[in-house]
Amino acid sequence: MPEGLILGMDVGGTNLRLGVFRGGDCVATLRVEAHLRERCLHAENSAAAESAILDILADAIVQTRQQHPEIQGVGIAFPGFIQGDGTLLQSPNLPGLHHLALGTALRERCGLPVLVENDANAAAFGEFVHERSRQPGLEHLLYVGLGTGVGGGLILHGQPWRGAHGAAMEVGHLIVVPGGRRCGCGNQGCLEQYASATGVKLSYTERTGHAPALPVVARLAREGNADAQAAFALAGNTLGQALAHLLKVLDVSVLRLGGGMSAAWDCFAPALQKRLEADLIPVLRGSVDLQRGNDDDQAGMRGAALLAAARQGGS
Repeated sequence: MPEGLILGMDVGGTNLRLGVFRGGDCVATLRVEAHLRERCLHAENSAAAESAILDILADAIVQTRQQHPEIQGVGIAFPGFIQGDGTLLQSPNLPGLHHLALGTALRERCGLPVLVENDANAAAFGEFVHERSRQPGLEHLLYVGLGTGVGGGLILHGQPWRGAHGAAMEVGHLIVVPGGRRCGCGNQGCLEQYASATGVKLSYTERTGHAPALPVVARLAREGNADAQAAFALAGNTLGQALAHLLKVLDVSVLRLGGGMSAAWDCFAPALQKRLEADLIPVLRGSVDLQRGNDDDQAGMRGAALLAAARQGGS
């Protein structure tokens, strides 16, 4: 009997990305423009924000299942602090959501098993499974996703590490510039204010007064524009600083960077690698396998689907 299908959903502030998976193989993809962040920001209250999010996610699941009725379960990569039972404690990027029993609510609406995982943890697991196919003995991997913010995921002994409160590996909120830019978490100088796509654009805007999209800043940097190059250098420098501290604590040897900003890898990698080597303790220098993520843009969807399948005993 063929292995059943699992739906993997990667939830972002603007788009939902859905993939239908059989094992680790994606058989269909879909992108839904949902503008979840805008809906949360303009909701009258928390109840309205929660209702809007649940309606959108449930509708996407139902519609995808109509096209693929063999779907047997759902894995959702969601931005925020997620407990092991699928409860969303808070989502800094989707304001108004607090202590939402996301997994339970979607199971009741859709009639399918639903696993909810932090988006960076899911992407980390997707990268881990991909990398393990090339390194069969691999057990640990550190993943950092660079997008609108900065997220982190850690795989230990083949499983995501969530921490005691579902808030482990909030890499983007490590303070790298004391007293620096105000962050949405309430602190100042957090990594994601400098090393995310948002941070790079802000750095460029501060220098020039212009606010182009990140691909434009990347193009300018490649063409030799000093302001664009400086914005990416600051991103690489602060990222290298933060990752060096993490590696001193975790001592993992495989580190992958993904997310939309990784497309500009060539713009920030030199500064990142230089700062990382400088800030690592001597015993770790040269021992870290740091690369851009292998799993194209499907790591979050794939990781969520594989975790959901594993919970069902399917893989």
